[in-house]
Amino acid sequence: MTLSARKDTEGAEGGRSVRHEPAELLPAVEDLRDAVAHWGVPGRTAVVMTMGALHEGHATLIRAARERVGAKGFVVVTVFVNPLQFGAGEDLDRYPRTLDADLALAFEAGASAVFAPSVDEVYPGGEPQVRITAGPMGERLEGASRPGHFDGMLTVVAKLLHLTMPDLAFFGQKDAQQLALIRRMVRDLNFPVEIVGVETVRETDGLALSSRNRYLSAGERRTALSLSRALFAGRERLAAQEALRARAVSLPGAQGRAENRAEALSRLGEARAAADAHAVAQAAEGGAAGAVRAAARAVLDEAAKADPPLTLDYLALVDPADFTEVADGHEGEAVLAVAARVGSTRLIDNIPLTFGAAK
Repeated sequence: MTLSARKDTEGAEGGRSVRHEPAELLPAVEDLRDAVAHWGVPGRTAVVMTMGALHEGHATLIRAARERVGAKGFVVVTVFVNPLQFGAGEDLDRYPRTLDADLALAFEAGASAVFAPSVDEVYPGGEPQVRITAGPMGERLEGASRPGHFDGMLTVVAKLLHLTMPDLAFFGQKDAQQLALIRRMVRDLNFPVEIVGVETVRETDGLALSSRNRYLSAGERRTALSLSRALFAGRERLAAQEALRARAVSLPGAQGRAENRAEALSRLGEARAAADAHAVAQAAEGGAAGAVRAAARAVLDEAAKADPPLTLDYLALVDPADFTEVADGHEGEAVLAVAARVGSTRLIDNIPLTFGAAK
């Protein structure tokens, strides 16, 4: 549908509404610029960037954008499979392309327009000679496994931010390292946009929604569930550690060494704590990070023996500011992240954690 087919409508507040039915497909940069100029509302324009194959996770981002900008705001969804993000041997040609279904989902979720350009439209002179470099943070975890991936991601995000000119841009927490790098780029390079992170959306069995889930066979999916189970095991271990820590530091006569606190719990007849005296001592000293890593790794080690097996790429407990590993005595925010292959499909997942909540 072209821009000329759009019709103004009267909103509840009076005046022109910038959202209408049906919404609009924009295949060219010129179409996008015209739409933003015509329908964009200062302070109420948002973008949701995707590579297509949209699912409920993307719909959640679009709904969040619509809620923030209001009924009269302008929400543009980009659908572009960016070749700069794919390395040798990765699934660029295999990546699903489902534009008709994507349009239906995007418009149903509240998009005003979908910008779905070709590669030639985005990179008219071929691959760009000048690119954004992700720096040291882009070389860790996903960057180490996929060299150059984050440079390509930031380059296209920067370009799409310039083209869509949003006040807000919405990204999923599932791609936590990507989100952190985009926030850093926006801050370091003074992009005039607010980056909004949205919580990971999961299927009922706990598997994080991903366009790549469709590649999994039934058996592979059963094994893939170990990613979220490992993260949840780490989270549960942290909760137990924090509870033990609070209990240990509050016991009468347990103000000395960590071992004294464990002994105090034992004297109270708490069998579970007595059996786990080492964990109590560790928790009392604030060393929960190691226990979290161990709990998650135990689940992944079992999955490595499954049929089909899980092949671990990395398990990391990192500082969300720079994605470096946190120390055992870490307090504050952290991200527990995992990446693995099941069959030929590579999956990632993560959860945010807070250390030191119990004082």
